[in-house]
Amino acid sequence: MSLKGIELQIALPKTFEAGKAAEQHQQNVVQQQLIANEALKEEVRKKQTTVSNTEEISEIAKEEEFKRNKEGNNSDKEKKQKKDPEAKHPYKGNFIDYSG
Repeated sequence: MSLKGIELQIALPKTFEAGKAAEQHQQNVVQQQLIANEALKEEVRKKQTTVSNTEEISEIAKEEEFKRNKEGNNSDKEKKQKKDPEAKHPYKGNFIDYSG
């Protein structure tokens, strides 16, 4: 393919423009990767600190639940003792004479 002088005057500047556009695109891609990498690092750091805080909170919650269960067991026994006399069955345990 042979190019004439006039065609070269148009082709060469467009080659430089295409080269600049390709370089800018490559720089944008690299910059976007760096930004994504920084965001990922920040997210990992937040997750690591959140896990520590969650462990502390879960330990406190377990202690509170243990205390409630301990108190609840005592109150459950008292409730059962109170309910037993109140909850009599209407005919079980009672003598019914059917002989007439």
